[in-house]
Amino acid sequence: MTAFAIFAPMTNNHKIIDYDAILDAKFGKEGTPERARAEEAAYSFYSGQILQDARKEAKMTQSELAERTQTTKSYISKIENGVITPSVGVFYRIIAALGMRVEVVKPVY
Repeated sequence: MTAFAIFAPMTNNHKIIDYDAILDAKFGKEGTPERARAEEAAYSFYSGQILQDARKEAKMTQSELAERTQTTKSYISKIENGVITPSVGVFYRIIAALGMRVEVVKPVY
């Protein structure tokens, strides 16, 4: 369980509520298949937005990125919109084409 408490966005009475309760109601309890699907969709969307921001920062069109990664403009668009998640190989080709790198770091305990 996360330790979030926020002002309720859907009420006008400014009562503090448990944000976990909102997530549980909307997406299912943690550990359920419904919650796992919602989290996967959120990660896909977020990753796509990061790639889109990097592409725009590189001043590259979707077509240019597709050409450099041997994919299609439609495929790049679907990735950026969180509709699909690319394979690891395509992900690394996209990262390289954008002049970025992936760094895997062990956590410090």
